[in-house]
Amino acid sequence: MTSCHRVHAVLIVCLLLPAGALGGGERRNTVRAQSPRPITFCVAADGNDGWSGKRRSANAGMSDGPFATITRARDAIRALPAAVRAARPIIVSIRGGVYRLSEPLVFAPVDSGTTERPVTYQASRGETPVLSGGRRIAGWTRTEGGSWTAHVPAQRGLRPVPSAVEGSNLAAGVAEGEWEFRQLFVNGRRAQRARTPNPGSFFLVDGKISSSDPATFRYRGSDINPAWAQQGDVEVIPLLAWTASRLKIRSVDPTTKTVTLSGPVLQWGAEWESDPRYWVENTRDALDQPGEWYLDRRSGDIYYLPRPGEDMTAAEVIASTPGQLVRLEGDPSKGEFVHDIAIRGLTFAYTDWTLPADGYTEVQAAVGIPAALEANGAHRVTIQRCRFTHLGGYALAFARGCRDITLDHNEIADMGAGGIKIGETEMRPEAADQTGGVAVTNNHVHDIGIVYPAAVGIWVGQSAGNRLAHNHIHDTYYSAMSVGWTWGYGPTNARDNVIEYNLAHDIGRGMLSDMGAIYTLGVQPGTVIRHNLFHDIRCQPGGYGGWGIYLDEGSTSILVEDNVVYNTETGGFHQHYGKENTVCNNIFALSARAQLQRTRPESHLSFTFARNIVYWTEGALLDGDWLEGQVSLDHNLYFNAAGHPITFAGKSLAEWQAGGRDAQSLIADPRFVNPRQHNFALKPDSPALRLGFRPIDLRGVGPQ
Repeated sequence: MTSCHRVHAVLIVCLLLPAGALGGGERRNTVRAQSPRPITFCVAADGNDGWSGKRRSANAGMSDGPFATITRARDAIRALPAAVRAARPIIVSIRGGVYRLSEPLVFAPVDSGTTERPVTYQASRGETPVLSGGRRIAGWTRTEGGSWTAHVPAQRGLRPVPSAVEGSNLAAGVAEGEWEFRQLFVNGRRAQRARTPNPGSFFLVDGKISSSDPATFRYRGSDINPAWAQQGDVEVIPLLAWTASRLKIRSVDPTTKTVTLSGPVLQWGAEWESDPRYWVENTRDALDQPGEWYLDRRSGDIYYLPRPGEDMTAAEVIASTPGQLVRLEGDPSKGEFVHDIAIRGLTFAYTDWTLPADGYTEVQAAVGIPAALEANGAHRVTIQRCRFTHLGGYALAFARGCRDITLDHNEIADMGAGGIKIGETEMRPEAADQTGGVAVTNNHVHDIGIVYPAAVGIWVGQSAGNRLAHNHIHDTYYSAMSVGWTWGYGPTNARDNVIEYNLAHDIGRGMLSDMGAIYTLGVQPGTVIRHNLFHDIRCQPGGYGGWGIYLDEGSTSILVEDNVVYNTETGGFHQHYGKENTVCNNIFALSARAQLQRTRPESHLSFTFARNIVYWTEGALLDGDWLEGQVSLDHNLYFNAAGHPITFAGKSLAEWQAGGRDAQSLIADPRFVNPRQHNFALKPDSPALRLGFRPIDLRGVGPQ
């Protein structure tokens, strides 16, 4: 019995047993009856930090009521005697409304609960509290050109204008006249920063971008306005392989049509790609489409072209402020951890992204971009039923020294970068500094990578023992999930990670190359990819790497089983190079260019490919190098539903089998129930069953 089938069996048994049959039923009831009442503090947007926080609303005399800020509630908990905190659970009940933060809400080890008596910060029942880094912009007037304008603090030398920016305690930098926001939202909808060409179209470099620092390239026609160099803050976003950097225009030579940028781009992409795509942002002459906006940082004026039906005199316009919303700050090196804290039902919104003077050069996965909620040195922390939206970076990051974390039933949407980051890029030798044991379950991650297209839905770096399960990830520009951060066969802390029952679709969306629904790196014994449904994965036009399951450099000892992958650009499965992986009992269907890819042959066993079904109508069966090096294939079923001849790296099946591969495999119709409707269940007479293929039950895929 496979591990997947054992899990199903246990679940079925548990569901069928009567209440109390597992033992301890009376004991659980007794514990519940004797549990002490929690200590509760209340927070409300119309509260007062001078009140006791013990009332849900203000009393008749307006002398007592809820706190106004979560920070005040945190401090009230700190003031409780240690014996009281140890004896009773603590709840901070947060009422609906907007809580504007001028600095992150920080939890330190002193704010911890205990395993039996956690500290919980939660939304009041039926209410939606929002922790916001946004500020409202008012005072809009119409211009002669049809746009609207409002005045906000300039980059330097200007003070906030109370009539234009609501909220007296603005983020750091605004009081000095240095608030240069980069995101704007009108009636809860993200506005497009002025861009040329408009979304969906791109300029093309004339040739290659240089690999020098700073990078240079030749532009075509009149794509680049030489005056943009004098503006100083016009940005170029080049798309190279798996990266999308953001660099400022430093100079333009109209004679040679050469642009000099503020920093380098990815060297590999610069060397490989000719005529790469790019676009330009943040110049007023690109303001030409409804829903676009531009901030003139010298004058402090913002311009916006309204969408149909938008009345700017009544619209809610929110600009983001830089920074993070919540930080958990433990110190693993001292054995000091933030622990036993739960955050439930809160919304986190409106943080901005920043850009260094020399711009941002992407390496991979936008991994250096910060998150709205970030933790170091955190144990037994739960983030549940929260919403992360309208943010400039990632949503959540559990970086150094985090253990036993639960991230469950959260929604992450409209993100400048990605969803969730687990672990670090750095190898930490001390156990206390290593992150692992994180359960990422039932989350809905979508519409990400708006500012940093290379960001991923869930990223796991040098981290072990994590479970990514029942998540729904879609509408990304790069990989849905990425696990591991060691290229090749070197040391790694990434192992024993389980990726199961996830639904990922509409991945890539034609923006970048070299990606997959699941992407892995390095030696990962114990890592399992199973019972996932991946579909509709598309790389950039003319690019490469819209794969379903992508085992990249050095991926080793990974089990890939019971997955269904269909409608990919370049293959349902690809291994660049690796060692002794097992790919069994999967369905790979309907890829456009090729179904399976293997790039680099090596002297050791690359992988075992057994009891899989490969079904397609166009493209080749195999791509890459399948004739050299070691790879084991057998008991597979192959079928081209369009009736095209099937060859195996240029060989017939008989010739292929004579070389020692696929000796027991078949070319036959797998007898799917309805492959045109992507129903890949097998009919009872499927020849795949005779090869030992186990039917794959997808009913448990996605959030539960």
